[in-house]
Amino acid sequence: MTSSAPAARAHRRTALAVVLCAGLTAALTACAGEDPDKGTNGVGKLGAAEIDSRARAAAAASDAVRLTGKLVGKGGTYTLNMQVSADGGTGSVTSGQSTFTLLRIGDALFLKADAGFWSHGDETGEEESDRAAAGKLQGKYVKVPEDDPTYKQLRGFTEKKTLLDGVLTLHGKVNKGDRETVGGVRTVQIMGGKGEGGTLDVSLKGTPFPLRVARGGGGGTLTLADWGEAFALEQPPEDETVDYGGQLPRSSG
Repeated sequence: MTSSAPAARAHRRTALAVVLCAGLTAALTACAGEDPDKGTNGVGKLGAAEIDSRARAAAAASDAVRLTGKLVGKGGTYTLNMQVSADGGTGSVTSGQSTFTLLRIGDALFLKADAGFWSHGDETGEEESDRAAAGKLQGKYVKVPEDDPTYKQLRGFTEKKTLLDGVLTLHGKVNKGDRETVGGVRTVQIMGGKGEGGTLDVSLKGTPFPLRVARGGGGGTLTLADWGEAFALEQPPEDETVDYGGQLPRSSG
């Protein structure tokens, strides 16, 4: 009889420890020592400034990325679906009621839009001339002259560094935010201030790429995907291309 008593007491102590540990786990999520970063790339353990630095470095080192979503600025609201790399970019941009396609290969920039993009509603002679040109330009890849006033603005939508430098910048002191999920991938958030300076979701899987950015001040939200995935940049067919030569007609876009 006495020989079984120590074993019974040990069993009760073990059971009590299990109950206490379970209670503490529920309250503090610490008893079992569960690591919220288990199975991740470990970036979530870092401070906000280091996460920001690593995300920017990963973005800069990648050959390509796709950006989709909205940008809101002084020039209006732009809806983007652009693939960009160091060599060029391709995709679509919507501004107001107009959607146009951009293609850049090196310094050669092409713009394709419908007649509505090129047209104006006023009846001045100059704009009537523009409308006449619009009929010839609609649906064609129009090579944008490098000295045209719109060249630099349009080219910016096709430049990886220009786009990323603009959208990944957080304003104010960088702080660490919550854990989230973007496209099924776990992320850690970093914020400018308390979020008013923008919020960036950084991947906790593999390379710590930025996966989503919400710009401060209602500046729009973009998803960043297809990091490092190559895409084709092909010269448009000759019979679908117009080399306008001089300054482009003004557009409604």
